[in-house]
Amino acid sequence: MTAKPSADPAASSRVSVEFCGEWYEVSPERPFGIGRDADLVIDDNPFLHRRLLEITNVGDLWMLTNVGSRLAITVMDGAGRMNSWLAPGARLPLVFERVVVVFSAGPTTYQLDIYNSDPVFAEVGMPASSGLTTVGTTQFTPSQRLVMIALAEPVLLREGSGMSEVPTNARAAERLGWALTRFNRKLDNVCDKLDRAGVKGLRGGPGDHAMNRRARLVEYALAARLITRADLPLLDQPQEDDR
Repeated sequence: MTAKPSADPAASSRVSVEFCGEWYEVSPERPFGIGRDADLVIDDNPFLHRRLLEITNVGDLWMLTNVGSRLAITVMDGAGRMNSWLAPGARLPLVFERVVVVFSAGPTTYQLDIYNSDPVFAEVGMPASSGLTTVGTTQFTPSQRLVMIALAEPVLLREGSGMSEVPTNARAAERLGWALTRFNRKLDNVCDKLDRAGVKGLRGGPGDHAMNRRARLVEYALAARLITRADLPLLDQPQEDDR
């Protein structure tokens, strides 16, 4: 049975979910399922689990659990300062006022927001940054950032709509006006840097697909606020090869 969307988040229960502009109330009395056939029906995408996520009330905490068997979930707080990778079977307390959930199933990437009216932790705004994007001691050159922006462009353009497809390397290279070999080299550099910084899922083994790596990179780049919708105009600006 699909949950009925609430017209206003202010009228929701203590925890509510926003997806594609619709609000869903979460009852503390039973688990709230999210997936292909759940309380919140995400999509009929066959790559998506029938029930991928559950929100439950456990004592004084609300918990988000990945009840799927294959897909990992990227979770961040609304301010972009906490980022976690929720593997199948893992769960995470919803301690912030807003939690952003991003995941990919096949070629499609999805985003939904979970709101807690009684959060344990308050979000603190981050000062505006300038220069190269930094993750810990990792810095990205302008062309490496363009790789992330080009791959995430469909998601950023449809921000708030809930779902979009991550382009192939060839399509992203064409969008930038680059040769495919140059794009692949830059993508390898970005993934290697993030892998050394401890980001999982960016170095595939023999059985992994390139699509999975691209989707995981987009998930992390959005969750960690490495790129935002404000960066989209950079795709149409003259570019120099910064090696």
